[in-house]
Amino acid sequence: MSVEDSGRPVLGVTRSANGQVWRERQTRAQALISLAMAQRLGLPDVLARVMAGRDVGLDEAEGFLDPTLKALMPDPSSLVDMDRAVARIADAVEAGVAIAIFGDYDVDGATSSALLARYLRALDLNPAIHIPDRIIEGYGPNGPAIEALHAAGARLLVTVDCGSTSFEAFETARRLGLDVVVIDHHQCGVELPPVAALVNPNRQDDLSGQGHLAAVGVTFLVLVGLNRELRRRGLFQRRREPDLLGLLDLVALGTVCDVVPLKGLNRAYVTKGLIAMHGRGNPGLSALSDVARVGGKPAAYHLGFLIGPRINAGGRIGDAALGARLLTTLDDTEARAIAERLDALNAERQAMEAVMLEEGDAQAVMKIASEDPAVLLTGSDGWHPGIVGLIASRLKEAHRRPAFAIAYDETGKGTGSGRSIAGVDLGRAVRKAVEEGLLEKGGGHAMAAGLTVRREREAELSAFFNEMLKQDVEVAASNRELKIDAALTAGGATLDLVNGLERAGPYGAGHPEPVFAFPAHRISFADVVGNGHVRATLAGADGQTLKGIAFKAAERPYGEALLASRGRPMHVAGVLSLDTWQGAQRVQLRILDVADPQKNPL
Repeated sequence: MSVEDSGRPVLGVTRSANGQVWRERQTRAQALISLAMAQRLGLPDVLARVMAGRDVGLDEAEGFLDPTLKALMPDPSSLVDMDRAVARIADAVEAGVAIAIFGDYDVDGATSSALLARYLRALDLNPAIHIPDRIIEGYGPNGPAIEALHAAGARLLVTVDCGSTSFEAFETARRLGLDVVVIDHHQCGVELPPVAALVNPNRQDDLSGQGHLAAVGVTFLVLVGLNRELRRRGLFQRRREPDLLGLLDLVALGTVCDVVPLKGLNRAYVTKGLIAMHGRGNPGLSALSDVARVGGKPAAYHLGFLIGPRINAGGRIGDAALGARLLTTLDDTEARAIAERLDALNAERQAMEAVMLEEGDAQAVMKIASEDPAVLLTGSDGWHPGIVGLIASRLKEAHRRPAFAIAYDETGKGTGSGRSIAGVDLGRAVRKAVEEGLLEKGGGHAMAAGLTVRREREAELSAFFNEMLKQDVEVAASNRELKIDAALTAGGATLDLVNGLERAGPYGAGHPEPVFAFPAHRISFADVVGNGHVRATLAGADGQTLKGIAFKAAERPYGEALLASRGRPMHVAGVLSLDTWQGAQRVQLRILDVADPQKNPL
């Protein structure tokens, strides 16, 4: 969207506390569509604005408000190799052959593994699950693990969330006579490993249009196809048909946590999966929700920020298999024990992250003061390689530029992870650095990348990244905007409004939460609470108030501005949510930015 199309800055804010221009999300064309939506469908004006601002057309609006699997799910057979995969797994089910599942160590891998395992267990099979150790085994299938699974009796290997580029590992499987079915969603080249079937909507010859799915979403499509095939073969005349809809809680969790775009089928997955989760049919997911203190009706936010990080903690610093074990167990006692272990690991991870972040931020501040690099490279011998991605993300947010965090071992070999800002393709830069011989290995996509580097090459690598990306970073920095959906008053932030906005959800990647501006509201209270959060109360001209919180903002510009503005009017921008306290619901504002009305006149 061009600056001209987006109109004048909202409330005249051309430089907020966070250095952003506040711009109206709607284009002029979208404003006309939202008006037509409100008139034709009788929608509240704010809801229509939110939908139009996310490219929902007038003719799509009714279906958008009720995303269903029936309307949005493609025929599974439209994916390349789907029928071959389904037939091979169906053969194994009918013959009672031992099946092994090999998953990734993140939430998408854990949920994909658990989804397939729970389905097969409903058919009286007992599949083995192997989740690799992040540090020892690394990502994807490996020969020793495949040999161990075969020695334990497996005669069919199904990989989920990995496998599309595992040529060497699958050579081991071929040598052993172990058939392999791959279910994945990662980008891959033209050449694919020789396996019984490889289902991946992002393989270059797949025209299904489902490349936005997480691996767990692809796995669910495989199960839909498998269920259809087993029904055709008459298996369900002898066995009870598994409840596929009851497994959608796992699909929703993996979809949200893998940060894939919440559009098309993904919206139906998450919407229906949250309903399934509310029914508490998965003992492990219920136990983890309890220890994470997820109160009331679950939302995508809970999955992404409370439940997902606890499952990831196992893969980052503990036992990578804990997440899949939790999500597959039917025993309430075991579920509670694993959930408590993951909660403890998450707390340990948070403590490690805090120490690493303090050191990394100090390095970043020194580098910015001395050389102001376009790309930050930070690293240390004492850092845990399972946490570097989190540190890179924090540094990127704090310093508004791409950032890498690198954990070095005693030999000087560094394992690093990078996070980028919009408009700067970090994956391309890493791949180029590999070609130039600066990295031992590396890859990724525009917004995130991983690398392996020798300590003695770090300075050279930093110079290379800065030369290659400096102009892109400068352009991105000059275009920092906060998109505003509408202006509200404290009194207008009602329960009915928030509940109504949920109809256009779930919100997440590719479908951002609505952001509202509150013009010239007096900051009647502001103070630091918890771990560096700033809690504040906004008061409108009519005396109505709204409580808000700016997470981890005490030492960031907008948090400092809030604390310095007690008793004064400020423009405040943020996201509305429901806060449940002692059974009662109230509206709360998650504050994203503030601006001084005197410095940003209309």
